[in-house]
Amino acid sequence: MSRAALRCSACGSSNIVEDALYCQAQQVCVDCGSVVSEDALSSESVYVGGSDVSYSRTTAGAKKPCMNLIIGVQRVISICRILRVNSEIEKLTQIYYREAYQHESFIRVSLRKKEHLVGCCLLLSCRLLNWPISMATISSLLDADPMVMGMLYIEMVKILNIEAPIVNITDVMEAHSHDYQISSLHAPEELSESHKDLTKRAVELVELSADTWIVTGRRPIPIMMAAIYLSWQSLKPNKHRLKLSLEKFCQLAKVNKHKPAIKRITEMKEMLCKLGQEIPWVREAVTPDNVVKHVEDILKHRHALLRRALRAQEDALLAERQASCEDLPIKEDADNHQLHGETLKSQDPEPNWGKRVLFAPPCVVQAKKSRVEQPELTDVTGDEEISDSEIDAYIRTPQEVREFALSQKMLE
Repeated sequence: MSRAALRCSACGSSNIVEDALYCQAQQVCVDCGSVVSEDALSSESVYVGGSDVSYSRTTAGAKKPCMNLIIGVQRVISICRILRVNSEIEKLTQIYYREAYQHESFIRVSLRKKEHLVGCCLLLSCRLLNWPISMATISSLLDADPMVMGMLYIEMVKILNIEAPIVNITDVMEAHSHDYQISSLHAPEELSESHKDLTKRAVELVELSADTWIVTGRRPIPIMMAAIYLSWQSLKPNKHRLKLSLEKFCQLAKVNKHKPAIKRITEMKEMLCKLGQEIPWVREAVTPDNVVKHVEDILKHRHALLRRALRAQEDALLAERQASCEDLPIKEDADNHQLHGETLKSQDPEPNWGKRVLFAPPCVVQAKKSRVEQPELTDVTGDEEISDSEIDAYIRTPQEVREFALSQKMLE
């Protein structure tokens, strides 16, 4: 292509000359002084050059991951090293995290939720490879709400189409008990306890609590904390352990106290007292103050004691019903007896059935009273209609008629 056919892309001038000032010859526009390079030339006959092509579409290099993904993977590695999981779990967690992070369901979520994905992927990997760990441990490391992380975990497993194994209570309790630093390396001899014995006793206590409706509808962490605290006291019920409150125990074990655990301890002690009263060789009264000393016997014979306690409760209810039937007055007239029975039903509301049984779900025992709407007060004019129930209340029975006639005769 001749020099005369070239044009400057800046000013459109065709007055182009070669500048040999440098080691490499350049073509320069005389009018504006711009350096006319090969990719900026335009010709009257041939168009040289093309549209801009982005770097990601070229073959210059592979696409690099975003900075947030790199930070997330680094956090996965850090948490895996803190928890001292094996290398297989660490690699599997990184794979699941990259897959979840780049999924369309999580690509545009908040950074906080992406941090929660780290814990969810680690929990999933641990469960798939049978490594005992609880969600509370991971959420505490991430400073996350266990409920929020649990919902995200369920969502992630469903989206990634992964069949996560069901974890039994023993594995969860074993992982949770390791958070309590009460071994011989961390606590004095009279307060130290092995994690193996503590886990075994706590699992038995949680299973018994599940049989007596205490676990139903409750959060797992306070339940496990209450079970571990009572198990720790009952394994060696000396004066040092019995006088230590839950708050002091959590300080000793270096864990954060959950406030609902106090109520769960109270409920477990009440349940243990009901079963401890059925132990034949215990002569003293079993109370919440001394029931910890009998926990070992209660858990050892829990099935037999539970049957005896339920049978004793049924016998007590049957005797109470028989006594109440004997106390009812016998009416001479059948219609009057039926009217009297209906009046009792209307006056005595149906009591909470959870109070009559030995063990019941918490939502029944602590049922909220429904608010009764009070009718609006209106002025009485005397023209109101009288209902059938009010008419029946004013009708006298034959016996009342005879008694009224007799009283009138005596007054005369």
